[in-house]
Amino acid sequence: MALHDWWQLFYNQLLETGWLQWMAVILGVAEVLFARVNNIWLYPTGIVGTLLSIYILLEAGLFADSLLNGYYVAMSIYGWWYWVKKNNVPPVRISQCTKQDWLVVLAISIGGFILLAAMLKKFTPSTVPFWDAWVSATAWAGMWLLAKRKTENWLLLNISNAFAVPLLLFKQLPMFAVLTVFLFVIAVQGYFEWLKIARPKQPAQPILAGNGKEELQ
Repeated sequence: MALHDWWQLFYNQLLETGWLQWMAVILGVAEVLFARVNNIWLYPTGIVGTLLSIYILLEAGLFADSLLNGYYVAMSIYGWWYWVKKNNVPPVRISQCTKQDWLVVLAISIGGFILLAAMLKKFTPSTVPFWDAWVSATAWAGMWLLAKRKTENWLLLNISNAFAVPLLLFKQLPMFAVLTVFLFVIAVQGYFEWLKIARPKQPAQPILAGNGKEELQ
């Protein structure tokens, strides 16, 4: 398909997009921006936006995608609770993945891929079950890490985004492909910002002053 044809498809899709879809997209962007600055509002905005997406996908007959978004809602509720926990307990701090966290990520990614691919092949007319399953499984792992406030959540989400962009173009959904590229860029920025918070600051090193006494640099 020529560039002009892609642009025409993108323009036509903009004209045909209803206000519910726009609201879901706007809330999705807001969720990522809130996550980037480590703001708890990422969860309420994400939950509302995802609930709208579930309704839209059900109306379109995309039941597998609706199920995936239901998982996003559940993980967002869990993440919201895990973030604040109890009133007298400090919020969970941003940290990096441990070996145990990586084992869980592998289990979610591989197990989710196998399970979802099998479901898509057996119960849906999907023409890209394995590709679609991989995008979803890595997103599941990223959402779990986001709920645990691990910096590597951005890496898993961007693995999903990287595979989602060509998939969306293949499905002739350029508007959502452009949105995913935007989310990819935000996730890259979010990763480095979270990494600065997660890494402990190096303690000041003592040096000898001219009078022989130690000073901190």
